[in-house]
Amino acid sequence: MFKKLLFFIFLFFLLVQFDSSAQCAMCRTTVESTISNGRSNIATGLNTGILYLLTAPYLLVGAIAFLWFRQSKKEQQDRIAKLRIRQKVSQILGQ
Repeated sequence: MFKKLLFFIFLFFLLVQFDSSAQCAMCRTTVESTISNGRSNIATGLNTGILYLLTAPYLLVGAIAFLWFRQSKKEQQDRIAKLRIRQKVSQILGQ
C-alpha cells in the first residue's frame, strides 16, 4: 500500500508540469547595480535564498529514501522471523 502511494506521488510530480515566472534578468540587474554601488547585502540575501531553495528537494528525497529504507528493513525482519518460526516448527514435527 505504502509503495503504491509513493509510486503515484512520484508519477504525479514526474508528469505534471508547473509554469513558473522566473525573474532572473531582474535579479541579476539588481545584484549588479547594488554591488557596483558598494553594497552587497542584497546579493548575499539572494545567494542565501537560492541555497535555501536548493536544499528543499534534497531534503525531500532524503526523507523519502529514509522512510523507504526503514520500511524495507522492517519487512525484511518480519520475513526472517517468519522463516525462523517455520524452521522451528519443521524441527519439532521432525520433517
